[in-house]
Amino acid sequence: MQFPVTVIDQLDEAQLRKWHDFYGVTADRPRFEEEGIWRRTQQEETASNSGWTGESDARRRIVHYWHQYGLVDTTAALSLAMQQMYLYHSVAAPQAEIDEAWEQNHAMLTEGGWKKTGPGRFELGDLRVHMIRVEEHPEDLRAGRRLPEDYEVIDTTFTSVNTFPPRAIRRRPWEVLTHGVRVKDTPGKPIYADDLAQLTDFLPFQVEVGCGVSYEAGIPPLHRLHEMYHVNEIEDELLGKGFTFVLAPGRDPLLAEMFIGTEDKVGELSDMYRACFNAEVTPALHALKRMEEAGHMVGPFITNNFDALGARAGFEEEFMRRYDQRIPPVTFHPDAKALVVVGLHADRRWVAKRAREAGLKVFHVDPEGFPRPDGSWFEYPLEAPQTGDVVVRKTAADAIGDLERLLNLGARIG
Repeated sequence: MQFPVTVIDQLDEAQLRKWHDFYGVTADRPRFEEEGIWRRTQQEETASNSGWTGESDARRRIVHYWHQYGLVDTTAALSLAMQQMYLYHSVAAPQAEIDEAWEQNHAMLTEGGWKKTGPGRFELGDLRVHMIRVEEHPEDLRAGRRLPEDYEVIDTTFTSVNTFPPRAIRRRPWEVLTHGVRVKDTPGKPIYADDLAQLTDFLPFQVEVGCGVSYEAGIPPLHRLHEMYHVNEIEDELLGKGFTFVLAPGRDPLLAEMFIGTEDKVGELSDMYRACFNAEVTPALHALKRMEEAGHMVGPFITNNFDALGARAGFEEEFMRRYDQRIPPVTFHPDAKALVVVGLHADRRWVAKRAREAGLKVFHVDPEGFPRPDGSWFEYPLEAPQTGDVVVRKTAADAIGDLERLLNLGARIG
């Protein structure tokens, strides 16, 4: 297992410009980093997903990754590579389950050809793993959290050679855990419309985009990461999607792949970053940029996406993706009369809440589902559009394209 791990071999001039302009160390934010956190807890609030039945059920699984990418020399041209990899996995469960998992983990390390270098420490080429088992986790003690008496914790940390994440990064999943589970909003009674015609009464508008826009660019949806890091059980095989938490520590599917199929798994972990880098700006984003230039739309361009498509379309991005439930600081243009939320689902609803409080009309563009590979439709309704909001059940390409034609027609008539 050698690092760096090539993601895109031999970049051409256009790809190199893209890297330096939008992803490298001189970009407006550190897009050379890729990070994700999931915490799955067994508690009353998550009973339908976690199988919680009472106070003795307190299983927990945390997954945190933080990878860094950059340019590396090859014989012919510069290549894009994963230069540093950090993957943290923590599981809490009853002692009997931890006993079994501890034995299985060591058996998988042996099967995968890992070399023991010290107590709980192993290496495979340029990749290191540190595995510890404790009755009380230091972060639980710090937070005053108590697991049931017979529970124990296994922490497993993978790092590529010479990778030393700052303490603030290492503690981030535990900070997220202290915020508790995400509470679903209660939906109101929005108006469902065929198009964004009503938006013409609320110009100029501002935009917030979610992964629906990225999906139209060919970037896999978020549940691809859930599948890759085995966050939930797969219940829809065609989509690789499910909602039941992975909690049982025995032969954990993520650890099994990391221990036994290491090179293939590490290569897979860069799939999303590669897809984001290779994606092209969509017609919907180009149309929004033309609307901004015409004065119909104002910035900044509020985004929850790490793909840089907004910046590459020419927008000033305001990045909202964060790992807590607090209302984010967000800049609303003083002239904005509406917020158009495009392709955004459950987690990131605070910007719309702030917009309503600021007196903006909120429009949602989302087909509320997407096709499976076999052509059947997967229903994925918006979580909580509120009374007074307008929902247009269309893709960004269709809804934004229709809006641009409507505005152009109005300009010609005017």
